[in-house]
Amino acid sequence: MAGGFGKRLQKLYSDRPKPMVEISGRPVLEYQIENLRKFGITEIIIVVHHMKEKIMRYFGDGSLLGVNISYYEEDKPLGTAGALFKIKGQLSDDFLLINGDLIFSVDFSRMIDFHLKNNALATLFVHPNSHPYDSELVVCGKDNVVTDWYKNDGHGNYTNCVNAGIHILSKKVLCDIFVDGKLNLRADVIEPLIPTGKVYAYRSAEYVKDMGTSDRLRHVTADVENGIVFSRRADKKQKAVFLDRDGTVNKYKGYITSPKQLELINGAAEAIKKINQSGYLTIIITNQPSIAMGRMSYAVLDEIHAKLDTLLGEEGAYLDALYFCPHHPDSGFDGEVKELKIECGCRKPSGGMIKKAAEDFNIDLSRSFMVGDSERDVLAGLDAGCTPIFLTGSDNTLNVRDIKKYKTLADFVKEEID
Repeated sequence: MAGGFGKRLQKLYSDRPKPMVEISGRPVLEYQIENLRKFGITEIIIVVHHMKEKIMRYFGDGSLLGVNISYYEEDKPLGTAGALFKIKGQLSDDFLLINGDLIFSVDFSRMIDFHLKNNALATLFVHPNSHPYDSELVVCGKDNVVTDWYKNDGHGNYTNCVNAGIHILSKKVLCDIFVDGKLNLRADVIEPLIPTGKVYAYRSAEYVKDMGTSDRLRHVTADVENGIVFSRRADKKQKAVFLDRDGTVNKYKGYITSPKQLELINGAAEAIKKINQSGYLTIIITNQPSIAMGRMSYAVLDEIHAKLDTLLGEEGAYLDALYFCPHHPDSGFDGEVKELKIECGCRKPSGGMIKKAAEDFNIDLSRSFMVGDSERDVLAGLDAGCTPIFLTGSDNTLNVRDIKKYKTLADFVKEEID
């Protein structure tokens, strides 16, 4: 979808459409086509309108890039989905729909497998980003089924799960909509499908960012030049900073059982933002025995983590993932959940959660860190095979021989990541 006006960049690039803005000497759209071709996607339709001749002259029929390109020329803007109904006869049974202002490096084979395995009508590529406060947020239920998709209005806490602008749709979704004009993909196509339970969120930490403002363009350009974009693709080994939650990211207050108790440690959000920009994944690993003890429900834990996402997002930081262990081995608590009172392989000091994250995100643990403020965190890092970092805070008495120590997360990031 490359027909938009790109109003936010027009002052800088009034002579070209947004998908033709160059990064390191090549237009954004060329990066997209190369990524698609790498995963065997060679039949491409480009929807054009604003300064369409610039795109059509540069790419032609696509033969120089090893793909087949055709064009649909909008006489007037048809929104984010109107053109789909004009080209319906040219679409395959399942097709990718991509916004033309994105820089990405995606293993599309994994996303396509996910879509087909779930027999989905629509699959949305979702991820956290650095500006969730002004993004379209996706709400997921069990098994990554989408239950809502809305524009964030900045009120209340939210989970940082953002539609990235890459979608797989079944052509079936177009059959029951009879329109000849402008359509919005979210409001007119996807939202009516949500009650079917066949709209899925494909979660990935791969690099997908829009370059639609001067600030975002500057950051994306730096990431391309530094190699961060292409190193984040899922088929390549990743590196991560695993973080304990309480006492490392938010202030330690004993068992936190309400969102009202959660308060970030000074400097933690800025430290996580720097990790986000470094090429490392940022993943929280936390024991949450209050669930097994009956002191807190899963729903309340979700609210606590939504507040964590919100506080980080307000400062331009985000978590690529969060893993928690709900178990507790000891019995004898009023209201405890019996089935969770077990010896498990995920509870720290075991490295089980770290190993699960490594499997999910293709992480090289030997190039990764586990950062926390307790002996459990250190032992979990050692068990998983990554480098443990002990945060001393005001207490430097814990016996952790031969383990690197820093006072705060910010100090660790300054010395090891910056």
